[in-house]
Amino acid sequence: MEVTSETIFTISIILSLFLVSPAKSCKNYTFASKQVFTSCSELPVLQANLHWNYIPETKSVHIAYRANQTPTGWVAWAINPTGTGMVGSQAIVAFRYSNGTVAVYTTPIDSYNPLMQPGNLSFPVSNVSATYANNEMTIFAVVGPLVNGTTFNHAWQAGPVSNENPQIHSTSGPNVESTGTLDLLS
Repeated sequence: MEVTSETIFTISIILSLFLVSPAKSCKNYTFASKQVFTSCSELPVLQANLHWNYIPETKSVHIAYRANQTPTGWVAWAINPTGTGMVGSQAIVAFRYSNGTVAVYTTPIDSYNPLMQPGNLSFPVSNVSATYANNEMTIFAVVGPLVNGTTFNHAWQAGPVSNENPQIHSTSGPNVESTGTLDLLS
């Protein structure tokens, strides 16, 4: 049997169907904790996704923010109730300590070089937790009640950790493009 380029191409296509698994979009992602979220957004940069359930009775939102990250990096998701961008954001940050345990806490972002230390936000946040598995960090929280409605500016971020402390993220590329407007009812 003569092997032609057409035959090789056909075999390659058939093999690729079996060998390549499709990436999970946020809509079909299954959390290890079996939590279910009715809405999600594949964020445009930093390989991140935001999942949420809006609870109209309490004007709060249950979120799961997940992003690819190395074991020596941090991730954060934030709402900016006063503007756009980073300064003024009210963030939830997570990273792994060198012993493998996960740190997660709230921190207000008050400058372009914030301390990233635990602090209270300008709105209530509860049930804060985080997991790290397979080079992916996931932050869970209940945010609210939200007093300014269901549409707001949000930001997400990632950077390195040194001496058990989050360090400044890159100031170019995707790290300066990681903001947007979120409508919880969309």
